[in-house]
Amino acid sequence: MGPDGDEEHQPPGLATAEAQPKLKQPSLYKVILLNDDYTPMEFVIDVLMIFFNLDQEKATQVMLAVHTQGKGVCGIYTRDVAETKADQVNQFSRENKHPLLCEVEPA
Repeated sequence: MGPDGDEEHQPPGLATAEAQPKLKQPSLYKVILLNDDYTPMEFVIDVLMIFFNLDQEKATQVMLAVHTQGKGVCGIYTRDVAETKADQVNQFSRENKHPLLCEVEPA
């Protein structure tokens, strides 16, 4: 009998080991800021500093990439975090009457 009073149902001589789950890194996603002809550059910089914790210099670099290349990477995150940040930026932009948009794509 086992320590809890139940019979053990294992044949004698059979060793058991707990299966170790195989953990893998979660997939990563880029948060992309899209250019438009109406949102002021200062607002874009503020968004990058507020929602992506970029300093003034890095925020300016990303803003210039958005302005000259049509889009720019704000950051790379797990899917849930990336989607949340994109939603927050899109909502904040709408609340401030700007058409600025963020989207999420696989990294």
